[in-house]
Amino acid sequence: MDSTTLPPAPRLAHIEQVSQGWINKYLLTFRLPDGTDYVYEAASRKGPEAFRQHLQARSAGIATPPDAVCIVPRTADDQLLMIREFRYPLGSWCISFPAGLVEVDEDLEAAIDRELREETGYGLVQDGQPAIRPLPQPGFSSTGLTDESVTVVFARVEKVQDARPEHGELIEPFLLPVVDVPAFVEANTLPMGTRAQLILQLFCQRP
Repeated sequence: MDSTTLPPAPRLAHIEQVSQGWINKYLLTFRLPDGTDYVYEAASRKGPEAFRQHLQARSAGIATPPDAVCIVPRTADDQLLMIREFRYPLGSWCISFPAGLVEVDEDLEAAIDRELREETGYGLVQDGQPAIRPLPQPGFSSTGLTDESVTVVFARVEKVQDARPEHGELIEPFLLPVVDVPAFVEANTLPMGTRAQLILQLFCQRP
């Protein structure tokens, strides 16, 4: 089913911000096709006006830029660069790929290289050949909770410096040979994000 055959969609009627911080909480009032109102709780890093603009753009079928990037880094000797990161909402170390927010007006490749250097000490390979391969469109982290969108990018990387994580970021980079991915997936006991699970399964099936 494409957008031309979808049934009528609810229309945004009102946004109320109920808390403010690093993550903002909103009450969204939508007018349903039958004329009744429906209120839904949502969270976003965006302020009220930016949040409204993005909601209205997507309602009109207009693509919005990604909020963040998830990087699948691969070295020349066929290893995946991954991280163990302490995630405060889970109270646990987690397995993931390097990732981070895209800054305002920041080029995607620049954001990728910056996040890699900060979190792992690796950077994009600079050999005149394309170093990144983004998926065709951003995906959304948790569509029942937040509007955060993430572009997944496969990247060629090399060690360039010491890692420089921000205060409070507890990150341990590690290299995982592609041939060892199936065994790692079976043995791992730490929490893992859905993106990391699916990407690792891809390498299990097709190294």
